[in-house]
Amino acid sequence: MFRRFVFYYFILNFALFTNVNSAESGGMPQLNPEFWISQIFWLTLSFGFLFIILSKFILPKISNNLELRKSQILENIETAEKQKKESENKIKEYEALILNSKNQARNYFNDARKKIQQDINKKREKLENEINEEINNAEKEIIDLKNKAPEKINKIAMETSADLIKHLIGEEINNSSISAIVEDLARKNKDKYYGN
Repeated sequence: MFRRFVFYYFILNFALFTNVNSAESGGMPQLNPEFWISQIFWLTLSFGFLFIILSKFILPKISNNLELRKSQILENIETAEKQKKESENKIKEYEALILNSKNQARNYFNDARKKIQQDINKKREKLENEINEEINNAEKEIIDLKNKAPEKINKIAMETSADLIKHLIGEEINNSSISAIVEDLARKNKDKYYGN
């Protein structure tokens, strides 16, 4: 195709410029038909040489570079897609790992909370048992004191009344008569308060 174009181009130039007369004064030698054959020869030789150099050496290198670049672009696109898939897989693995870690942490927290709650309940029961035991001991002591209080009161009353009578009368009275009087008074007070 290129050869036909060059051939037609030369024929057209030859036909157009055959009528030009370069013999006119001051005319250009390129337009002189006498030199056209040599000009066409050198033109054909120059363009042919350029065509051969371009088609055999330069254009194959350019097309090879273009193919190489195209293949590199396709490889880069494939590599990018692989890396994208790998990164998506890594993100999914990371999210699954985070979810598992959260679940494990939640389980550890729940286990620790149950263990602490059990420890608290055990300590509370132990403390309540100790408090109940202390309360029972205190109640027993109070009951014992309540039961022993009349005897102690009688004893203190007898000692005090013996001392008081000794000061008032000047004579000592035996403990049996004082205890009879105190018991009689205690019985009367008891009957008075409790309504027996």
